[in-house]
Amino acid sequence: MIKLYIFSDPVCPWCYIGKARLDRALEARPDHPFAVEWHPFMLDPTMPPEGMDRRAYMEAKFGGKDGAVRANVPVLREAEAAGITINFDKMTRAPSTLDAHRLIHWAQIEGRQTAVVSRLFKANFVEGQDISDHEVLADIAEGTGMDRAVVERLLASDADSDDIRARDMDAREKGVNAVPTFVIANQHVVPGAQPTDLWLKVIDEITEQLRG
Repeated sequence: MIKLYIFSDPVCPWCYIGKARLDRALEARPDHPFAVEWHPFMLDPTMPPEGMDRRAYMEAKFGGKDGAVRANVPVLREAEAAGITINFDKMTRAPSTLDAHRLIHWAQIEGRQTAVVSRLFKANFVEGQDISDHEVLADIAEGTGMDRAVVERLLASDADSDDIRARDMDAREKGVNAVPTFVIANQHVVPGAQPTDLWLKVIDEITEQLRG
């Protein structure tokens, strides 16, 4: 298997779109060689633990209401084309994603990482849930087969918080400055939400090389 590292943040709409496009390619090539691993990158590592009002945050980030609306237009267009739903009107909070990344890390240990990532995207973008809320995260953990009581205990502690911050910083120091960023076999970097056709081409080329 070829490692496919995905640097991503559950509040990044382009990460959600990029995953949908990659998923379509993986489904079309069920014998693909990739072993997917999700790695932390926080779009805003300075976000306070309690998060912020999303409208105020977006307007501050994009220079007012009009700028925030304009920023959403291409996202909604590409999400629809990718066959996924984004309900910006349901999203009232801009959450810290530190605890969501901790959950993704714990899910990797149990082999449930992609399932948890998928559920985090859905909770945030479709249902408008606050994915910094420990109850929401515990629900996601339980719904993907993890032990709810264990996850609740971990969330109530600082377990792995420093590790997530360090990995986020390490990614930045190695040149990851936007997400999604895909790293194939720890060698080839594929930035951005690439189209399904590109992933099909990559999969076919790698498969041919492996068959030699």
